[in-house]
Amino acid sequence: MKTPQQSYLELNNALGIDIYLKREDEHKYSSHKGRSIPIMIKKYFKEEGITNFVISSSGNAAIATIHTIQAHNKNNKEQLTLQVFVGQNIDKQKLKILYAIIEDKNISIEQVARPKQQAFQMEKEGKTKNLRQSTDDIALVGYIELAEELNNIPNLQAIFIPTSSGTTAQALGLSFENISTSKWGGKQNPQIHIVQTTSCHPMAKNFDKDFIETKTSLASAIVDNIAHRKEKVLEVIKKSNGSGWVITDEELKNAINLVEETCKLKISHNSALSIAGLIKAMKNGWKFDGVVVCLITGM
Repeated sequence: MKTPQQSYLELNNALGIDIYLKREDEHKYSSHKGRSIPIMIKKYFKEEGITNFVISSSGNAAIATIHTIQAHNKNNKEQLTLQVFVGQNIDKQKLKILYAIIEDKNISIEQVARPKQQAFQMEKEGKTKNLRQSTDDIALVGYIELAEELNNIPNLQAIFIPTSSGTTAQALGLSFENISTSKWGGKQNPQIHIVQTTSCHPMAKNFDKDFIETKTSLASAIVDNIAHRKEKVLEVIKKSNGSGWVITDEELKNAINLVEETCKLKISHNSALSIAGLIKAMKNGWKFDGVVVCLITGM
């Protein structure tokens, strides 16, 4: 499914460069995770006959998985099941959203102290397939289509990506290496910029040292401190001549206010990372004479 990608004159004027917002929050499954989760589930069901799935997530991945399972079950006799594990400290609004979208008795949510470990244990016992984008390279395939859409933007110079596991950044970097030309002619090789938070920055800290570490962040979806994809993501960034940025809560608030004032859009703290990362890059002397894309990833 294609999502909107457009520039906003007032935002461009405010920052003095040509910016496109890629509205992954407008995906039918609510976020960029709707690119990869359906492909993972389809492969495991079609090729391996797996019908039981589990995921530990409190946000975009859980929402995309719930939608995917429900869509399958509405259109197929062989039903799939899904167990969603969330933490005890999950944001109440997020939990409310998860419960609100469930329409299928084959899907259940459980709050536990250690959601990731619970999901691992279920898979270890052979009861289900644990959906983990952070280590499963099938997830990379889902973002090829996203790269192809972005490649239709003329003079694309850079992409700013809110980053937890690094799956999206790695996938886009690899995809652009394999895309031969844009429809405008010639091969585009946009810079890949990852944006993380002061509470979770295992990859971005390799580029950005200008921050004070905190225990929490308003961008609560950025949680992967283990960073299994770290080396591959760093390789993609360096090859594209991009960078990484670490963002404070204050910078997130400023980015949200800027987008609301100039674009009349309300975006999440997680999505605002891309805008805040771009602003910090410019303050640090980065110059952009081509188009810069900021991914608006979702909740």
